[in-house]
Amino acid sequence: MYKWRGDQRSQGQRPAPREVEAERLRLEEDAVARWRERLVDSTAGRRTTGAIAPTLSEWVRRQHGRLTFRATQVLSDHGCFGAYLAMIGREPTAECHHCHRCDRDTAQHTLASCSAWAGERSVLVSVVGGDLSLPTIVARMASSEEAWQAVLTFREAVISQKEAAEREREADASAPMIRRKRLGRRRRDYLRHLPCARDPARRSQ
Repeated sequence: MYKWRGDQRSQGQRPAPREVEAERLRLEEDAVARWRERLVDSTAGRRTTGAIAPTLSEWVRRQHGRLTFRATQVLSDHGCFGAYLAMIGREPTAECHHCHRCDRDTAQHTLASCSAWAGERSVLVSVVGGDLSLPTIVARMASSEEAWQAVLTFREAVISQKEAAEREREADASAPMIRRKRLGRRRRDYLRHLPCARDPARRSQ
């Protein structure tokens, strides 16, 4: 848009507001189309890209909702799920620790079928309907602020409980093959500069 405006000025043109808006919309449509092509051709994150690509225009143009850290976990399948934690070496198996009937705990299992979250899921279904496949969930979120909020409420409630359970397993010294979180350099530096880290008397309290 910046280049187009510059070209217009260099030619001595002063486009009317309606012409500027028409060009902006044309450029936006072109950008979304190229973005969609990249999503369709992507070899990584196919679950996520496949769900978003069909409704990309609606997703981009929506006037409501912001993604949270926990909501992104459910969209990407990278988070507090047995399959992901096992893949990165944080869990010995991919099984679900909450329903104990699934040997592969994924974001979709958490969203649609884990019996541990039946109560939270019933509230979600009352708003978005019974189809909890990710493409449908993304479409509902893009089209409705109520649906967006219902999905975020479900995710925040459920993922926070899964995270708490994961912390308990990490703290359990008897748990087999659980790799503890390693603190990054910035986090270690932060902890060293806390008052209690510098004052032995306060550290012992």
